[in-house]
Amino acid sequence: MAQSSKSLKELTFDEVAQWIVVDSKVYDVSKFANLHPGGAGVLYDNSVAGQDATKVFFGLHRQEVLYRPQYARLQIGTIHGEKETIKPLAAGEVSQVPYAEATWLSPGYSSPYYTDNHRQFHKAIRTFFMEVVQPESARCEDSGKKISQEVVDKLGEINFLAMRLGPGKHLKGRKLMNGVVKAEEFDYFHELIINTELARFGARSFIDGILNGGVIGLPPILNFGTPEQQAKFVPDILLGKKYISLAITEPFAGSDVSGIQTTAVRDGDYWIVTGTKKWITNGSFSDYFTTLCKTDAGFIVLVIERTDEVSTTPVKTSYSATAGTALVIFDKARVPVANTLGAVGKGMTVILSNFNHERWMITGQSLGSQRMIVEECLNQRMAFGKPLTAQAVIRSKLAAMISRVEAAQNWVENITHQMNNMSYAEQADKLAGPIALLKQFVSRTSRETAEDATQVFGGRGITATGMGKFVENYHRTSPYDAILGGVEDVLGDLGVRQAIRKMPPNVRL
Repeated sequence: MAQSSKSLKELTFDEVAQWIVVDSKVYDVSKFANLHPGGAGVLYDNSVAGQDATKVFFGLHRQEVLYRPQYARLQIGTIHGEKETIKPLAAGEVSQVPYAEATWLSPGYSSPYYTDNHRQFHKAIRTFFMEVVQPESARCEDSGKKISQEVVDKLGEINFLAMRLGPGKHLKGRKLMNGVVKAEEFDYFHELIINTELARFGARSFIDGILNGGVIGLPPILNFGTPEQQAKFVPDILLGKKYISLAITEPFAGSDVSGIQTTAVRDGDYWIVTGTKKWITNGSFSDYFTTLCKTDAGFIVLVIERTDEVSTTPVKTSYSATAGTALVIFDKARVPVANTLGAVGKGMTVILSNFNHERWMITGQSLGSQRMIVEECLNQRMAFGKPLTAQAVIRSKLAAMISRVEAAQNWVENITHQMNNMSYAEQADKLAGPIALLKQFVSRTSRETAEDATQVFGGRGITATGMGKFVENYHRTSPYDAILGGVEDVLGDLGVRQAIRKMPPNVRL
């Protein structure tokens, strides 16, 4: 952070000819000039040196630059009579940029879905994310490293993963978000808040790296596991002491789940598992794998522990390695029969029942990312001597972005309301189709927004650092939402087939 104002001198513009002024703060860049990425000449330009360079600075840099320790220490004073006007969001604060936040968070607006507790929860979770998780997000997204155990432990303290699994018995007796919400009052809107807030980091792979394997790998144990299985696996996973992945996809079986080739052969009290899974989120660092296999009696789901017969290799994709995407090889792995989830031959039921929540989760995250990009584009630069938003073509793109994100928000909230008022079985029966269509809609509109945002940002939109880094990340990684949990065309077809199957025969023309 910058030095305390009590220890800084007040100066006049005449005294700072060899320095630069940004938003009332005076910086001595003499020792930094030769290290400046744009060259020293930029700093000593007559429109910058000794002048108020606020507009020039913010036309080229993100605000966060001023608060990095290596740059903050360059500040030597403030301008007499001037005050800082451009401030970062405080922890938990809501953005004032139009459409940067969902309507229910905007002053003067109401919602039939959200209560005062949802608002309190939102502020608490955003504060926690900004203070604890966001710095880790930036570090991991750039380095490709796994999320640190220190941050995972802090997530465990607020029962982060437990909340990401939605309302249910697994929350009983747990203190959620330091007591902001009671376990019996936690609902899917609380969880939706978590999913959308995670997306504000602008780091798509970190979203998957922050225990997403547990979000999709643990529900089969909670919903189909025996009390003994739940006691063995669930506590350590929820606390972040152990990690789990969902292992379904294979090199030759993606959306076609029934095409998997991994086999499990019974040998007394063990299953001998042989096969390969690919693109497994968190697989690189998982201790357990919730795995779909085929047997002579049909499909089964096993919880496979990492042993010498289970190996993982990182899969390099277009987003950061922090997600832990992996190839998982089972080389005659011996798995206790006691680790079978549900009945033999009913494995497909176990897996298919898991998809609704996963797809809804991805949709919420995709929506949050899309809204963050709308904020980035509304808060943009000068071009042709005018604000970029003065250009009609840019306003047209912004209108399309806003329309898409608001439509998606309303559809997501409607589905979430239905989830709050249905049992798990009713959700599986009634919402599989609507959630599939919803995910297809949101992921398609996200890529349209990614294209528009890249045009708005120009060259910055394809640069991985600086002003356009979030747009670049979004443009590069938004296709993940269209693939994970089922590709768009398959989901669209699923939604329509379910609608046709539920069509009453007596309403046909």
